Amino acid sequence: MILGEHLQELHGLPAFTFPGPDDESGAALPDAGTVAWRIASDVYDSEEPWEAAFARFLGAVDTTRVRALIIGAWEEAYENSSAEVIGSLVAAKEQLPALRSLFLGDMGSEECEISWIVQSDVAPLLNAFPELEEFGVRGGNELAFSTVRHEKLRALTVQTGGLPAAVVRGIAASRLPELRHLDLWLGDEQYGGDAEVEDLDPFLIGADFPRLEHLALRNSQFQDEIAASCATAPVVPRLSVLDLSMGVLTDKGATALIEGQPLTHLSKLDLHHHYLGEEVKERIRETLQPSGVLLDLDEDGADSYEDDDGEVHRYVAVAE
Repeated sequence: MILGEHLQELHGLPAFTFPGPDDESGAALPDAGTVAWRIASDVYDSEEPWEAAFARFLGAVDTTRVRALIIGAWEEAYENSSAEVIGSLVAAKEQLPALRSLFLGDMGSEECEISWIVQSDVAPLLNAFPELEEFGVRGGNELAFSTVRHEKLRALTVQTGGLPAAVVRGIAASRLPELRHLDLWLGDEQYGGDAEVEDLDPFLIGADFPRLEHLALRNSQFQDEIAASCATAPVVPRLSVLDLSMGVLTDKGATALIEGQPLTHLSKLDLHHHYLGEEVKERIRETLQPSGVLLDLDEDGADSYEDDDGEVHRYVAVAE
């Protein structure tokens, strides 16, 4: 899987890239509250630092009405962390009272591979914007998530090619009573993904996340273990969507999942990018489709190879 395109929408609003300093189109800017504003610099040979682009944005737009921000590339994002970007956002918190959705690191692979993006501790953003309802971040390199309490956050997305266990534990230890949608891309250990299934227990138990209804634990090398844990996980009966896609899911994990607690209450089970045989896929269909569960069993892109010793190597959808 290649992350080649930028976000097209956020918070239900179409994305709009704030023009660069050399824009001479003369086109009027959209109404401040009708789009998700994308603020970006260039990763390579940038003529304008991200902070300067953001300063121009603050001066050109009625920021009191901005509801969604998409933070794109900053200069040399493969070497420079997001700390200064985060600092600029925090410093502007009083100018963004209506902000409800924020995504940090919207870069395609041609700009900066997901495993190269240097992040930092994102907790200051949640602390600075207590009214935020949605937060997403891309890139696991140096990513940190200090324990926070946030009363309004409803959706949290962390996209990485390798998610550090410390980040998983920081999220798990946070108090997010309104969280309904959690999406974690766990990734590959070669790119920093050192979490284990035990680190996911707080989400699978669900006691500290009473409103959770959409759980995505995906893009994992240990997808079989996650699936087996979901077979008995207390959180599953109250979920609407269970997403175990993008990882190394085999017949072993899928069989454990389907032989566990009932899943017929789900509106959707997403297993796309998998390594399942036809017999197991058909068993899943026969078990869940009669109850109206929407299934995604697309295996497009799932890649593997057998080495000289006969060992089969399988890959997550997004690593580098």
